[in-house]
Amino acid sequence: MLSLMKTLTMLSAAFVLAVGVASAPASAQQSATPAPGPEEAVGGAVPGSSLGVTSDTDFWREIRRGASGTTRQEQHELGGILIQSEGENWRAVRNGPVSTYGVWIMIGIIGLLALFFALRGRIKIEHGHAGTTIERFATIERVGHWLTAGSFIILAITGLNILYGRYVLPPVIGKEAFATMSAAFKFAHNWVAFAFMAGLVMIFFMWVAHNIPNKTDLAWFAKGGGLFSKGVHPPAKKFNGGQKIIFWATILGGASLSLSGWALLDPFTTTMFADTFALINIFGANLPTDLTLMEEQQLAQVWHTIVSMVMIAIILAHIYIGSIGMEGAFDAMGSGQVDLNWAKEHHSLWVDEVVGEKSAHPAE
Repeated sequence: MLSLMKTLTMLSAAFVLAVGVASAPASAQQSATPAPGPEEAVGGAVPGSSLGVTSDTDFWREIRRGASGTTRQEQHELGGILIQSEGENWRAVRNGPVSTYGVWIMIGIIGLLALFFALRGRIKIEHGHAGTTIERFATIERVGHWLTAGSFIILAITGLNILYGRYVLPPVIGKEAFATMSAAFKFAHNWVAFAFMAGLVMIFFMWVAHNIPNKTDLAWFAKGGGLFSKGVHPPAKKFNGGQKIIFWATILGGASLSLSGWALLDPFTTTMFADTFALINIFGANLPTDLTLMEEQQLAQVWHTIVSMVMIAIILAHIYIGSIGMEGAFDAMGSGQVDLNWAKEHHSLWVDEVVGEKSAHPAE
């Protein structure tokens, strides 16, 4: 009996000891937990305002607005910006309205030209070929024209590939072929641009004196240039009113393309749009002038695309009139010699000037 009592006593003591040891870590952990301090999050607020805002929502909102910080690796003004939200706006505009309206502009001009051809047909030389020609453009003039025109066609094709190629060509020619072609097109687009600029300079200095608007142009426009009615040939000098529009659209549009293209070729070095907006603001506008260099690039790309699409539409109309749209027109830039009757019908005042000069200087 005594032995049994001793055994029970020893088992009870062991049980109490085991329970005490098991509960000790929990008690120690509980006692080690510090009391809530002033830096603890209370009600969802950021402890100690260490992030500079009062909640995660406000924090990310500021980041989306372009709030910046500093890092040891920061190399330029955008280095501390985590999210550049204007990039989303640029992508939405480029892939949205710019791309969509660009397609409709091209479809629209091609449709209008096809309709015009169906209704008017090819504009003939009404008095027939005279069998005598007159020099319309000298060799240097044709060189300037074809340098500008040829380079623009290359730029248009390679530029359209940049904007639309990935949606159309990979299913047709395959991804690898498209990648190879696009790399070559990008190289061509960048370098042919300088030929286009050179052509612009040439045609500007050669033809600007002949493209100053005057009252003769008003009479030409009043009669629709004779394009819509047979037997109507309004007088014109070397360039008629329609050609003057093409000239100035090419010069001004080409200059704008050259400037925005240069900004894209040499990125983050220009402030073209900030400077332009500052000039416009003189007249009461309120355009932003504190643009980052990244925003300058985005605006340059969008503007470059918009002007390109408008110019493509204009040049398509020019190509149509200068080829299948009008008999004898291509010879002006082909051989440089045009039929005398064609010249009299479309540029009578210019013919009078040329013939008058030849009569005054027969030996020449």
